[in-house]
Amino acid sequence: MATFRAVGATCEAIVRLLQQSWQQPLFDNQVLEFRVYQTANFATPMTTGVSLFLYRVAINGVQRTPPSRPGPDGRPRRSQLPVELHLLLTPWAADASLSHEILGWLMRTIESTPILPAGLLNATTPNVFAPDETVELVPGQLTNEELFRIWDVVDERFHVSVPYVARVVRIDSEVAEPDGGPVLTRELDFGALKRQ
Repeated sequence: MATFRAVGATCEAIVRLLQQSWQQPLFDNQVLEFRVYQTANFATPMTTGVSLFLYRVAINGVQRTPPSRPGPDGRPRRSQLPVELHLLLTPWAADASLSHEILGWLMRTIESTPILPAGLLNATTPNVFAPDETVELVPGQLTNEELFRIWDVVDERFHVSVPYVARVVRIDSEVAEPDGGPVLTRELDFGALKRQ
C-alpha cells in the first residue's frame, strides 16, 4: 500500500542503492556524490558523482485499475494508481574517462539489483510501501532526438546518460469506498417507452 510519497521514496531508494554499493577504492579514492536532481540543479552540477533526474511519470496502461488493499479499518478503498517513473541517470566527472567508468559501474550495479525491496524503498521515508511491495528497474527507451530534447531543456551541454524506468509503483487511495449497506428488498417496475 504505497502512499502518495511513493514517487519521491522510489527516487531516493535508487540513489541510496548506488550510494551503499559504491566503495571509494573503486575510482582511485574519488569522493562521489549521489543526488536526486531537478531542472535547476543542472545549472551548477556536482563535480563527481551520479545524478538521478525524474523526467516523466506515466500511468501504467497494462495494470490500469488494480484492486486496492483494505484500509486500516478493514474497509475497501478506491483502486490503486499504477505509475511508471522515467529516470535519467547521469555520471559527473571532470575527466571523460572517469565519467565513463562511473556510468559502467552504475549500470552494472542496477543490473545486479533490479528489484528494489520494501526495506530499501522505506529507508529514507518510512512506512510508504507495504513489506511485500517491490519496484522493478528496467532499461528505458529514448531515441537520440528525445535525449537531446531533454538536454536542451535541462542544460545546453549534452552529458552521456542512461534512461531507466521504475515500474510499477502502485499508489493506494486514501479514500474509502462508500458503504451502501446490504440490499434488503428488490423492487421491479415495468413500463412502456413512449415515442415523441
